[in-house]
Formats: sequence, structure tokens, C-alpha cells
Amino acid sequence: MLPLDPQADIGRRAWLPCPNCDDRAHCATCRRDAPCTAHWRYLLSNTGSLLHLQCPSCTHVWTHESHFGATRSTDRPPSPFA
Repeated sequence: MLPLDPQADIGRRAWLPCPNCDDRAHCATCRRDAPCTAHWRYLLSNTGSLLHLQCPSCTHVWTHESHFGATRSTDRPPSPFA
């Protein structure tokens, strides 16, 4: 089990399923995809649309591509102005 990341701040949270512990599986609020007061994740940082998260339940760290806002996609055609 990893220690809690020093960048973990309760003020920066995300509501995504943890790919490691599935701690929200039996939560009625989470099943409705509503923000739950118990099953949130630390949002450690982001790079464009790529989120860096840590689960407070099992301390697992992972990245999640949100596809929201400024994506980091490299499969776009090259710009004709480059």
C-alpha cells in the first residue's frame, strides 16, 4: 500500500471509480453517478485532459483520460501552419 501523495488535497477531488478497489460498488449514490461524500478520489494534478488521481481508500495512484477540454491527443492531423 502506497502512502498518501504529498500533493493530495481534499479541496481537489474527482468522482471516478478506482480501478483497484471498487469501493463504491455497493453505494446507491455512486450507482446513480452522483457526487458521493464517501467515494471521491484525490485529484493530484492534471495535464490537459489527463487526470492524475489517488484513491483515499486503497491509496492506488492512476491516470484517467477525461477527454474534456484541452486533450493531449496525438492522433489529430498535423496543422498546415506548423
